[in-house]
Amino acid sequence: MSGPGTKRNRLVVFSGGSAANSIVDVFNGLLSSGEAGKGQSGNGLKLQKLSYVIGISDNGGSTSEILRVFGGPGIGDVRSRLIRLAPEPTGTSEEDSVKTAIKHLLNYRLPADEDLAKEEWLSVVEGTHLKWKKIPSDKRELLRSFLVHLHSEILKRARPPLSTFNFHSASIGNLFLTSTRLFFGSFESAIYLFQSITGVPENVQVVPAINSMFSHHIAAGLTDGTVIVGQNQISHPTLSWPSPALGQSIGTESGESDDTEGEGDGVEDANLPGSHPSLKSRNIVFEKDNEPELGSRVERVWYINPYGQEIRPPANPKVVGALGEAGAVVFSIGSLYTSIIPCLILRGIGHVLSSPHIPFKILILNGSLDRETGPVTGNPQVDFSASDFIRAIVRACVDSQSNIFIPPGEYVKYVTHVVYLEGRCVPKVDVEELGRWGIRAVKVEGQSLVKKKGVYYEVERLKEALGGIIEGRL
Repeated sequence: MSGPGTKRNRLVVFSGGSAANSIVDVFNGLLSSGEAGKGQSGNGLKLQKLSYVIGISDNGGSTSEILRVFGGPGIGDVRSRLIRLAPEPTGTSEEDSVKTAIKHLLNYRLPADEDLAKEEWLSVVEGTHLKWKKIPSDKRELLRSFLVHLHSEILKRARPPLSTFNFHSASIGNLFLTSTRLFFGSFESAIYLFQSITGVPENVQVVPAINSMFSHHIAAGLTDGTVIVGQNQISHPTLSWPSPALGQSIGTESGESDDTEGEGDGVEDANLPGSHPSLKSRNIVFEKDNEPELGSRVERVWYINPYGQEIRPPANPKVVGALGEAGAVVFSIGSLYTSIIPCLILRGIGHVLSSPHIPFKILILNGSLDRETGPVTGNPQVDFSASDFIRAIVRACVDSQSNIFIPPGEYVKYVTHVVYLEGRCVPKVDVEELGRWGIRAVKVEGQSLVKKKGVYYEVERLKEALGGIIEGRL
């Protein structure tokens, strides 16, 4: 781990995909050309580089079909952040027009209708789709060659009528990342090419929490003994997926493992024989609104192998290296147990995060409660508070070091500041309790959501708050 002599000019952000995309401009604005440049006058800290650490345990939506057919890491959140970081050209030149067209192509989703989606995919592969119209031939043929490569791999793996690739709502960006990952034999190389093509700034990087060509899944243990297997089932269960009885593992009829193959017997795909049933299911369609409540609180999250057994994978060395250069670390908004915690429980993370040489470790509290932190069945009065968020983060960091307990007085090793909103349906903040732990609470004014419960952060006010913390004013 880097020591006190290390130049700490990097901001490291732990986040998921869609939620944190709404405040990406805040983090970009904290680099030396923005708010953080002012911080140099206060404490000498000047942030010049930015690393987004993204988990790879996603197994829902169109990503689930890619995992079923090809295996590999869950790429949806990585692709989402890369697209969000790609600058939107403001000029009217031909070059700007091409950059915009490439970004729109890689951000495009095929239709929800399976037949229409397949028809559109073929037009993309053939180069006749309208999304190619403003992309010149040299760039079009470069991009198209990777998609043709993927199409060839899809055909090789097809076993009709039992198993064919479902293009329902497939993201072209996800398919492109998958193709380049297979072609290069490296997920990081695929990310580098994607960044280069879309023009993501060189001082900003998207780093997968685990550097692997294989799938990595998570499970969650609830306080009532129930075990939920798979990220999608924890956060956004599929519409047809049954809820388990008390103390059961979701995906089986009892707490015991299921040795039967179930639906799809005889179908060869990327899942190993005997894989846990819930990891083999297609989670293409799920509902983010009106999600069923959990039966009890999440107690712990861990990684599992395909058979449902706990494993302890190491963190991507690039994540550890980025933390070694970090002047500030942010735990961003998003799903606590399926976006943030899976990055923190990896071997090596807790140890480097606890370093006193990282002066600022900031939790940005969510502006609303979700399935993972919201009311539980039969006990809606149990509100998930800021203190609960901190305990979950600290436990994850401690778990990554194979430790069991840490007293509240040492929580500040992992979280130094909490940024929060006030309003309806937001996590409660006990400022006095946080103060006893040595953690500072910083309130930010926000705007109430019109159609949903909760409050959202205003970009400028959040940037001012984070800048004030990093400058040492708050």
